[in-house]
Amino acid sequence: MAAEILALRHGTMAARIVAEVREALFERRYRPGDFLGTEKELAARHGVSRIVARDALRTLEALGVVQIRPGLGGGARISPGNPQLFAEALAVQLELAEIDVEEILVAQHAIECLAAELAAKRASEKDIAGLKKLIQEAETALDDVDRFTRLSLAFHLAVADASRNRVLHYQLVSLQHVSWPSRNRTLTRAVALRVLEAHRQLVARIAARDAEGARRLMDEHVRMIHGRRASERRHKESFC
Repeated sequence: MAAEILALRHGTMAARIVAEVREALFERRYRPGDFLGTEKELAARHGVSRIVARDALRTLEALGVVQIRPGLGGGARISPGNPQLFAEALAVQLELAEIDVEEILVAQHAIECLAAELAAKRASEKDIAGLKKLIQEAETALDDVDRFTRLSLAFHLAVADASRNRVLHYQLVSLQHVSWPSRNRTLTRAVALRVLEAHRQLVARIAARDAEGARRLMDEHVRMIHGRRASERRHKESFC
């Protein structure tokens, strides 16, 4: 019992250190690259044992808050930002929490429509050229279902990139991990042609700086995509 109480106390103290470091980070008292300290220094600063400090550092490392370098001259530094890790972790948690795909598709719809609107306002000529290149590549992949699907996903992410809002981009990355099929077995050439035409029209609206038109086209396009996802789910369930 005494060992259990001690373990609980250590865990609580380690959690307090983690919370304090996170709070300091959100208050911008720590920035990427700042030296947090060694295990010994962290223990002394917080008045805890090195075991508690070690547990706190391991948690902070697992959360992606710090990077730890062992040995002489080592210690913990605040990590550079990597939202891709957040996006992938969120996708996993959405799956583990068994969030209904319909909820995810509704959120994705809102994100994509806003991204298209902002892209029409903010996209650079390089962004527009990149979108056109993805369409050209997709035109050569009409008979390659997997490649066409990957290029379509890349197109939607490129629109989010062109919005110049990284939060929208990484939210879309996380949601598409769950909602976008890795293999689109029901894609036909006729559907692929419809997708390409929708992408062409969307790029035209973005290039024309027509934010309302871009949002409307994306709304229609995503509704079509979501309709196909629902059809694919029903098709899959009929064989289960």
